[in-house]
Amino acid sequence: MQGGIWGKYAELYRQGKNLVLLNLDVAKVFPDDKAVNDALRLLIAIAQRQHLPTVKQQLEEQDR
Repeated sequence: MQGGIWGKYAELYRQGKNLVLLNLDVAKVFPDDKAVNDALRLLIAIAQRQHLPTVKQQLEEQDR
């Protein structure tokens, strides 16, 4: 990454926010963080209705 501002998101990180770098093709689809969060919440709801394990559950299963 080039042209960034050092520490730009440091305060958000300290507040416990997760920072994620999206690939350019994905970032083009979502205008802001609310859109990303809404899409992820919808995906979670769909997975839960279909009783699909979450990534966390899959990782926990691997550790057993």
